[in-house]
Order: sequence, then C-alpha cells, then structure tokens
Amino acid sequence: MKKFPLLSWLVIVSALQAACTLNSAIETVPVRPVVPAAVERKCNCSTIKDVKKDAVVASSPCLEPKSAETKPDVPKIADYGLLKTAQWDEFEGFSENNSNGADISLAWPAWMESCSALGIKPMWQKACSAASQLSSQTSGKPSADEIQMYFKQFFSVYKATNLDGSDSGLITGYYEPLLKGSRTKSAKYPYPLYLPPNDLITVELDSLFPELKYKRVRGRLVGNKLVPYYNRSEIEVDSSPIKGREFMYINDIIDVFFLQIQGSGLVQLDSGEQVHVGYADQNGQTYNSIGRILIERGELTPANASMQGIKNWARNNLGKLRELLNNNPSYVFFRELPAGLPGPLGALGVPILGERSIAVDPKFVPLGAPVFLSTTEPNSTKPFKRLVMAQDTGGAIKGGVRADLFWGAGLSAGAKAGAMKQAGKMWVLLPKEFVLNN
Repeated sequence: MKKFPLLSWLVIVSALQAACTLNSAIETVPVRPVVPAAVERKCNCSTIKDVKKDAVVASSPCLEPKSAETKPDVPKIADYGLLKTAQWDEFEGFSENNSNGADISLAWPAWMESCSALGIKPMWQKACSAASQLSSQTSGKPSADEIQMYFKQFFSVYKATNLDGSDSGLITGYYEPLLKGSRTKSAKYPYPLYLPPNDLITVELDSLFPELKYKRVRGRLVGNKLVPYYNRSEIEVDSSPIKGREFMYINDIIDVFFLQIQGSGLVQLDSGEQVHVGYADQNGQTYNSIGRILIERGELTPANASMQGIKNWARNNLGKLRELLNNNPSYVFFRELPAGLPGPLGALGVPILGERSIAVDPKFVPLGAPVFLSTTEPNSTKPFKRLVMAQDTGGAIKGGVRADLFWGAGLSAGAKAGAMKQAGKMWVLLPKEFVLNN
C-alpha cells in the first residue's frame, strides 16, 4: 500500500470532491461521532453499516447529515470523555466463578495479549509489568482471587455511558467463519481472495487537517488526479483490474462475501491445513447492506434478514445473486496470517480470543483495556457477565456503551454471533496511572 501524507492541496481537494460526488472515497476508521461541519455540508453520505455483519436486525445506523440550517449542535467529547468514575461493587460477577462465564481466570490469557501491545506505553507499563510478574509466579495460571486482587490493586473502574447520560447500550456479536479453499484456482475453487492492490493509495487526512484525525481517503491515481478505487462489480470479473493479487481461492462466492463482512476467517485446505486470513485493506467504497436491499424489495422480512436468512435466499436465487452483491460496492482485501495464532488479529494487533474479546469505539474505550460486560445470552434473558478485552473495532461500533463480542470460529460461533442483539452495560478498568481528559 502506498501512502502520500504530503499530497498537494489540489489532490486532496479533488479526492474529497470525488468522494462526495461518487459517495465512495471517504472511509472512517473508526467512525467518529462528530464530523467537521465543512465536510458534512459538502457530502451527503449514506448510512454507515457495521462491516462485521450484514444482518439488518443487528445494524447500528448513523443519521444522514442535515443542512447547516437544521443541524443541531453536537457536543464535542474528549477521548474517553463518556467514562464516569465508578466503584468495584457496582457490578456483580467480577469475583464469582459460575456457569455464565464470569470466572475471570478465563480472561487472563486475553489480558496478557493486551499487555503484549500495551506494555511499552507509559500509563500501562506498571500494570502490565505486575501482570507479567503474577503470571511468572503462577506458571501463567493465576487463580480468580489472585486476578481480582491484582486488578483492584493496579486499576480504577469507570462506568461507560452514552451522550445522553444513559448507561445501557447495544451488544452484538461477530465470529470467524470457516471456508473451504485452495491455493490454486480450479473449477472446485474459482473465487479468489485478493491481497491489497499495488495501485491502492491511502491518504491520511490528518496530515493536513488535524480535525480529520480519524478519516482517510482511498483511491488510485489517474494522471495527476486521485479517483475512487474500483468497486465490487469492476473487481469481480474475469478481466479484473487487480488480477495477479490472488493468494487463495474459495469454493463459494457467498462465503467470500460474508468473509469480507466479518473481516477474518479460517480457510480449510484439502490437505487438512487451516489458514488464518485477515483484513488487510478496503477499496474505500461505501458499504451498502444487501439485507436492507432484500427487505426493500420484499424478498425478505426484517425477522428473517439475519445472516443465515440472507445465505438461504442467496442459495435459492443464484440467478439474482451477482446483481445483488454488486449493489454493495465495498470490497475487502485480505492477507494470510502467521500460522499457530490462537485467533484472528484485532485492531490492537494481537490475537482475539472467543468470548473474551470485544470490538469497541476507541474514542470512548481505550484499545486493550479490560472491560466487564454485563448483558444476556443471544435471544435470551440468561445473564452473560464476564471480563473481556477491548481489542478490536468495527465501522458501526460507535458510542460509549457499544460492543461487538467475538464468539470464536465456526458454525456454532456464527449462530450465536448472528443472533446476538442484546442490551448491556460496560465497566472499563484503567490503570491508576491512566489520565482521563474529561
């Protein structure tokens, strides 16, 4: 991938104009809740959808930008500004060992993964050094009581809240799908996974506009102009403009599409080998939910527009599938991950573990932080209380009380992830040295 942080003002402006005209070139990673007014007045961006799930019932859409005359004032919130000081006894389950998974000893490996990325940061050094010492003393298996005492000694607790002051939010789920594939193309395995193209350019806008810290433009150069990158319909053809970047071939185009939504997966080769593949980049085009399209067309109802419902429709309507998929111009590129990882890599850059890692909005919850999650099982009132780690992000994971729980790999994890749309609360644990700017 090429980066041009010092592109001329003319190229940046032309890129922004192309993004607004074609509604495709600007991507937010992650999406900030406050967008500068100058950008909002120029662009009429479509609803942002969670790129980790296509099920409409699990979406968390943003509002369409309004005109300067009708747009209400939106308060600017400092990073982590919605975290409120709390007490340890505010939440139940932190020290309990019970069937709903609150045993915090099961979260310790995930916390050590966080420390592998956070340990060099000044505000985390003391806590991570103490964690390493505790692991060494206990052969990597401290008891729940020892872990509880550790966190209470080195951490303070904060309750996550929303802009309106409420403390409950949406908890959804995602997973790592298992696909069948090959390293060579054949009639059995015709559908490629692509590495990032060599001509894909990423412009980090904050190099010229500090207020656009979380925004970037993706595209390609045509002459001296930056234009939007190829969309799905242009890429998924026999004469693809990115031909030569294939590194894996899959047997099912529907599985490829949902792999792009989840962001990572396991590819099962005929030899029995399983290969982790993970998100590497994206073409910058707008994500358009095919589930929402099917509802609008009357092909599905909101009740059955789940991931499985969409897959069932696709397999029963193969003649309509290509046209439907092309309605989503967004396209994800992948890379092969190192062998032996315990899970896919999240935004923190460490492996995420099933039922112990969540995706959060990093503006409001620091990446890597331990989070006590209190919610319920998918489609159930059964309590689900456990210590998890904020190790990933997602396009529609926005706000102070918002999380996407990683359920693990395979069909069982996929069923739970697809069904999860629960209310929940979050308490964030931060080292006593951590300084909040609110």
